[in-house]
Amino acid sequence: MQNDPRPPRKIIHVDMDAFYASVEQRDDPALRGRPVAVGGGHRGVVAAASYEARVFGVRSAMPSVTAKRRCPGLIFVKPRFDVYRSVSQQIRAIFADYTELIEPLSLDEAYLDVTEDRLGLGTARAIAEDIRRRIREETGLTASAGVSYCKFIAKLASDQRKPDGLCVITPDKAADFVAGLPVARFHGIGPVTARKMEALGIETGADLKAWSLPELEARFGSSGGWYWRICRGIDDREVRPDRPYKSVSAERTFDEDLSEPERLAVELERIAGFAWARVERAAVTGRTVTLKVKYGDFTIITRSRSFCSPVETLTDFSIAGQELLAAVFPVRKGVRLLGLGLHNLSEGEPEQPRQLGLAI
Repeated sequence: MQNDPRPPRKIIHVDMDAFYASVEQRDDPALRGRPVAVGGGHRGVVAAASYEARVFGVRSAMPSVTAKRRCPGLIFVKPRFDVYRSVSQQIRAIFADYTELIEPLSLDEAYLDVTEDRLGLGTARAIAEDIRRRIREETGLTASAGVSYCKFIAKLASDQRKPDGLCVITPDKAADFVAGLPVARFHGIGPVTARKMEALGIETGADLKAWSLPELEARFGSSGGWYWRICRGIDDREVRPDRPYKSVSAERTFDEDLSEPERLAVELERIAGFAWARVERAAVTGRTVTLKVKYGDFTIITRSRSFCSPVETLTDFSIAGQELLAAVFPVRKGVRLLGLGLHNLSEGEPEQPRQLGLAI
């Protein structure tokens, strides 16, 4: 990074605050100041939670029964994705006044490259402040933003002062910023990897930086290179406008290998709920359901099923996954990990309901 003759990029990561829940509270005054969860229902999951609900430990992708147990006064609201998409388009139009380089991650967050100061506001901080002001005035919602020279640190920074906050990390402050954060906060390090790192004594960015590239690659394979770079604040990824989703999925590594069909079916149903919450958050549809199975000896198999029309409900998604799982029984070795995903994606919903059928 020090040898790069180019001036640093100016990247903003904008993240709406509790977006779905905040839209519901905005549109229904009776919900303001109260714990609200979007989604839920019998055997459902939380798609989003208001900050009042988060105080009780309610989080997105949490089973609704768990959320209700943690917060007995929780109010469940049915999602209105047409409204969320409309508001998201409003926000995207605001972004477009400042830059053409916009990379949406979901309806409620995006990267912006503002290296070119189109409106002559002077600094990336000033641009981020103006964007946040306009979002508040034009939508009645609040957004948090992180500003830095790369996507990795901008995303970390946006979470520093939520809700309704702004955090700027300049290149000279990046090393200390990353060093002091828990690795569990790093994009690309999930809960399972974070636990593995913790067992190795890696809890912070500083701990991670103490490991050499060969050591990290020996422990974490091809991901080791990414971990080595990010703990040094190195991220050369460009902001890619309208980056398409290739797939949306969720997976879980078990504490012990499982082989009983009933237990695996229960676990897959939970995983399906987590994955479907991400599908809804990304506002995409897809026609292919893919099951991933990793056995205790680390061998991996995948099984897929494609349909003539998009998979439209969690029930259809879960049933397809269960049928794929049933086809791998009996298992001769324990299962270490299960995953379920949706592929062949497109944005938006189908124009009208269509019967789910197998492609011929």
